[in-house]
Amino acid sequence: MSIDDIIAAGDSIVVEHGENHPRPRKALATIEDLKAMVSAHPGMRGVRKARLALDLVRAGADSPQETQMRLILLHAGLPEPTLNHVIVNEWGAPAVWPDAAYLKERVALQYDGRHHGEAEQYQRDIRRQALTERLGWREVRVHHEDLLGPRPEVVEKVRRGLRGRRELAVDARKIGF
Repeated sequence: MSIDDIIAAGDSIVVEHGENHPRPRKALATIEDLKAMVSAHPGMRGVRKARLALDLVRAGADSPQETQMRLILLHAGLPEPTLNHVIVNEWGAPAVWPDAAYLKERVALQYDGRHHGEAEQYQRDIRRQALTERLGWREVRVHHEDLLGPRPEVVEKVRRGLRGRRELAVDARKIGF
């Protein structure tokens, strides 16, 4: 297994969502549990890779593709996004759960897997994006094809999203907001 594959496996073990998430989940183990398990087997084959991978295991990725997206962004030198941040509405109630987010820039990343092409899911995605943007965030939608190749398109999509938000903030300061 590659280190990225081990990270994705670790992410799937530690994934957890609180009660304010539409699909709450309990982790199978914590990152500390995984570190203890690896430490308990110092001579085991692959333990060096496992130790390297553990530094990048995060709670919150719901799929190997979400982990892959995060790792591609990190490998490209972009900052690490926060996983499954809860965006609240004007009344403070949970409203949107992006797969990853850049909080300061208010950029939400949504990984749209193959089922997002189905008519009902597509309509839900359009409504989710409209709500995200109404709440003052920019949504960047990432598709499977955006993760492929030697220069994955997801990197440029996210850079454009972050750059656009930074430019908007600068413009707002210039006019006194």
